[in-house]
Amino acid sequence: MSETFHIVSDVMTRTVVAVGREASFKELVQTLGQWRVSAMPVLEGEGRVIGVVSEADLLPKEEFRDSDPNRFQQLRRLPDLAKAGAVTAEELMSSPAVTVHPDATLAEAARIMAVRGVKRLPVVDPEGKLLGIVSRGDLLKVFLRSDQDIEEEVRRTVVTYLLPGSSVHVQVREGVVTLSGQLRDTTLIPVAARLARAVEGVVDVECHFRGVGRDETERTA
Repeated sequence: MSETFHIVSDVMTRTVVAVGREASFKELVQTLGQWRVSAMPVLEGEGRVIGVVSEADLLPKEEFRDSDPNRFQQLRRLPDLAKAGAVTAEELMSSPAVTVHPDATLAEAARIMAVRGVKRLPVVDPEGKLLGIVSRGDLLKVFLRSDQDIEEEVRRTVVTYLLPGSSVHVQVREGVVTLSGQLRDTTLIPVAARLARAVEGVVDVECHFRGVGRDETERTA
């Protein structure tokens, strides 16, 4: 079966705003504002990613600017208090950086973002050198595929592969795939739905099949 999975390098942004470890607090604020980004990688040497600094890393300086936290608050928020007194990217950055490789699938990148609670990932080569950056918005680009493209792939990778010779109709509207027709083996319905759902750009799958020689309609979503 031929499947066309997109990988991170297909959707990542290759021009990335980055700073060095010695960048000052003010320089960080100016750079974030100038380029309208909410985070950026911190690099050393020949472009190796050593951390990421975000707006969230900078906010403690303002939050604790005129406050006097009690001992309980100090113990509970030691990392934020440390960042409130930081003045360079090296002191402020989250390290080690959560990164991804360019050949990772979009599903793998999305899983990393969800598990680690980040909105973007620096894309690095095996030596850790920066190649680009991928954001949540980039991962959603696959849902811009046309209904026609999705329909052609579902026919090729699901119907032709799993249900050859069967009378199966494929329709795609707004990314929702509908499979319908007659099947001799209705136990294949959940498999067909799973394979169709794996096609990139598919929003949902609806199956409306009738078993040959049976009156009832088998359905699965």
